[in-house]
Amino acid sequence: MDNVHLAALAVSLGGVESLIQHPTSMTHAGMSQDAREKAGISDGLVRFSVGIENVEDIIEDLEQAMAKIS
Repeated sequence: MDNVHLAALAVSLGGVESLIQHPTSMTHAGMSQDAREKAGISDGLVRFSVGIENVEDIIEDLEQAMAKIS
């Protein structure tokens, strides 16, 4: 998540931009780990909401971010 430059680290701003978030530490932090696991929300889950940016820019940004963790 730290390597993505195009998407904002946020839950939902009600806008049209791409967003990235970590549900375990953000939107579902109030749930117990057991409840999150039962809901299919693992600690490694990252949510990416695609905005209206140019699709090639989004793909390129995701590819460069993923390359840094491989």
